[in-house]
Amino acid sequence: MTARSGILAAGTLLVDYVQRISHWPAQGWLAEIQHSDKGSGGAAPNVLLTLARMETGLPLACVGCVGNDGEGDYLLHLLDAHQVDRRFVQRSADRITGMTQVMTTPDGQRTFFHARGANTQLDVAHFSEVNTDHRIFHLGYLLLLDELDRADAEYGTRSARLLAQMQQRGYLTSLDLVSRAGEYRTQVLPALRWLDFLVINELEAQSLTGITLRTKQGVSPPAAFAAAGEALLAQGIRQRVVIHAPEGAWGSERQRDGQWQPAWRLSSEEIVGSVGAGDAFCAGILYASHEGWPLDDSLKFAHTCACFNLRAANALDGARPLAEMQRWMAQAICDVR
Repeated sequence: MTARSGILAAGTLLVDYVQRISHWPAQGWLAEIQHSDKGSGGAAPNVLLTLARMETGLPLACVGCVGNDGEGDYLLHLLDAHQVDRRFVQRSADRITGMTQVMTTPDGQRTFFHARGANTQLDVAHFSEVNTDHRIFHLGYLLLLDELDRADAEYGTRSARLLAQMQQRGYLTSLDLVSRAGEYRTQVLPALRWLDFLVINELEAQSLTGITLRTKQGVSPPAAFAAAGEALLAQGIRQRVVIHAPEGAWGSERQRDGQWQPAWRLSSEEIVGSVGAGDAFCAGILYASHEGWPLDDSLKFAHTCACFNLRAANALDGARPLAEMQRWMAQAICDVR
């Protein structure tokens, strides 16, 4: 039997237009666009292209939907240029490629204008022929995938059905969400029992568990993250739950002690943008999990991936080869607040 290797990622495929604006205008008034940047967006390309630019040598593949338009051409060209297998990316005749306009003000605050486009069509049927030798299957973002977010009489949701099928085909399974206000546990919790890895931020974990992880005063103590991690593991996740925040990240594993890892210290001058930082963090966890790294090294490396991401305006240009990132990690200093 061929040993499984590599990462197969599926879900949202977007083109991000990142606009740095002079200020946020009152309704009806004008603000100047001072810089504009175009890049890939969405869970699947951001994770895969980050891993490709790390030059890990892992086989990488993508599943998703794009429109039959220039933006779709752009995303497919990026996947080809990074040697990501995209034979399972389908083109829609009646939907545009998903896109997001990201407006960033001088204080770093971001506002997103999003069009889901062809991502709304991705469903379980798109995976009927997907049975590769990759080790990990990663799906994101739930709550932006209309068909997969629908209810399912047997599994609870279509995404839970898909993840169950992919586990049964021999993949280790991973999931990420999009941060969204409101009640969405019924759309997410059914999927958790079919996961090996869950990588989400503190606001998403707070919504799923009801445990307060951030207030107006700041991030909660690690003990609160530990409680949230254990609550999520109790939903049936088989290996790891990682909850990340700007200040640090908590990891929980079955039958092992959890751990809080503070983020690395960066000066304000080093931070150019934060688009895709969560995906870069997720890419780090997926690579470390694929390689069987212990939890502490996994969290440190994920923080390193996020730090490199913060040095660029878009989701990809900060990524560097693995060896360079590991050298930087060896001398990085924790940002203890």
